[in-house]
Amino acid sequence: MKLATLADSEIMMTLTALACLLAGAFLVGRLFEKIQAPKVVGEIIGGMLFGGTFLGAVAPGLMESIFNSYSEEGKVLNIFYQLGLSFLMFSSGYNTKIDLQKKNTRIFLSLFIGSTIIPMAAGLPFVNSFAPYFIGEADSHAAFLLVFIIGIAITSIPVISKIFFDMGIINTRFANVVLTASTLQDLCLWILLNTAIDIALSEELNIGNMCIVIFLTLTLFLLVHFAGRKLEKVDIRIDNSSFMQVCFISLFVIVAALSYLKINIMYSAFLTGYIIRSITNKDKNAEEKVKCITDFSFSFFVPVYFALVGIQLNLLHNFSLLRFLIFFAIAFALEWVGTVLVLLAATKLRKKVVWNFGITMNARGGPGIVLATVAYNYGIINVEFFTVLILTTMLSSLLAGYWLRGQQKKDETIFENLTEGEQIS
Repeated sequence: MKLATLADSEIMMTLTALACLLAGAFLVGRLFEKIQAPKVVGEIIGGMLFGGTFLGAVAPGLMESIFNSYSEEGKVLNIFYQLGLSFLMFSSGYNTKIDLQKKNTRIFLSLFIGSTIIPMAAGLPFVNSFAPYFIGEADSHAAFLLVFIIGIAITSIPVISKIFFDMGIINTRFANVVLTASTLQDLCLWILLNTAIDIALSEELNIGNMCIVIFLTLTLFLLVHFAGRKLEKVDIRIDNSSFMQVCFISLFVIVAALSYLKINIMYSAFLTGYIIRSITNKDKNAEEKVKCITDFSFSFFVPVYFALVGIQLNLLHNFSLLRFLIFFAIAFALEWVGTVLVLLAATKLRKKVVWNFGITMNARGGPGIVLATVAYNYGIINVEFFTVLILTTMLSSLLAGYWLRGQQKKDETIFENLTEGEQIS
């Protein structure tokens, strides 16, 4: 068997394109870190510099010569795009831990209902108004409806975690409640997104098939979760020299196997990370080994993925600023109002704390970007809604980060003392 290969000039242009994307993501990402903004937002803007909004508008020929120099270059770059998505979701799965402290149960359930169920339900009346402008080439209204309401309710665990780490509040009661609620929320939304993809691919709404996909997706997670709980008690250790290869093999084999069950790459990679976390729980060095994988991935594959997201954004064409502002206002308001109303009605939290929960649950980050890219790739949404979702993600993440830092400056105990008169050591 002889493998087809690229010409030397094509390899050179592919490497040039990757170097440009990586440099843009690195430089703008570092700049955003300097101003205490989410790095992911900078990495997307780094990619935008080479897209239709900037380089394509000033020197379209140069943009084409770098990123479309031969007919298959887009497909080659898409491999790196998919690998970035896979490693991002693998990392999210590995770091997912449902840690529900008994004293936080009421707050957690109220937060989940207020930030997920209520905004999704409240978003339904707006679907038909936006559909004519935002629906994709798959022309699946049912799939579009699911993506639309997911876009309103989604919250980012990686971005929120990074903000909490940077602020030094990752071990506070506030952080525990937010991360636990976000974990369950994202799990539910990934299931809905997987269902939307199946609907779009089948080109029709089949209630029976939809129920099967939902059941299968949820069952897979429950099986992995409970099997993981059992395996946590077993001392499984993988040799240092083999650990990375086992992770890579597991990731690619599970993604390929689950594709036959109509489980997409995103969710399969998430499950793989969750499985690896469970079976290596007794190995104290496992986290350090996985960190080597994530460090490399977040130095290369993931920034390239975010930059490739950015390069597809074109704010000069196929984009309405007015529709973006309206959607952003609706999404932000519904999640904030739902969260605040339920927490005020069902808990005894301080009002300032309730406001913080409402703002924090609006940070859409990485999951919001994954939602936009996956839905766009499957034709569920068009390029305008893709752009709107990405910009909503970027702006909401910026607002959440700056808001929480402002609150910390005013009252350093606000993330520990959640109720009036409460003192937590």
